[in-house]
Amino acid sequence: MASKQARAHEFSQKERDKIIKRDKGQCIFCRAGYRMEGTEYGYMLKSIMHYIPRSKGGLGIEQNGAIGCQYHHELMDNGNKGCREEMLEMFKAYLSGYYSFWKEEDLIYNKWR
Repeated sequence: MASKQARAHEFSQKERDKIIKRDKGQCIFCRAGYRMEGTEYGYMLKSIMHYIPRSKGGLGIEQNGAIGCQYHHELMDNGNKGCREEMLEMFKAYLSGYYSFWKEEDLIYNKWR
C-alpha cells in the first residue's frame, strides 16, 4: 500500500477527469502552437503533466496539472533544448488563468496541512 505522501503526488481519476474536461482533452502547448517540431505520433499520445513535479513534492491536484502530448511533455521534462523555463512560464500562466488564487506553494505536499 502506498504512503499518504505517495498518493498525494498522483492524480486520482477524479482529478484527471477535471483536467481533461478543463483542457478539452488537448495538449496545452499544441493549442498554443508552441514549437511544433515533433511527429504526429508524439502529438497523439497524451498524459497529464505536473507543473511542480512529484520529485519536488508536487501534488496530484487539478491546479498542478495539464494535458501534454508526449512530444511537449518530454521537451519540458528533459530540458535539453533549452525550453524548460519558457514552457514552465507558459504552464504557470495557463494554470493561473483558470484559478484566481493560484499559488505555487499550494501545489507542494506538506504533511502538516
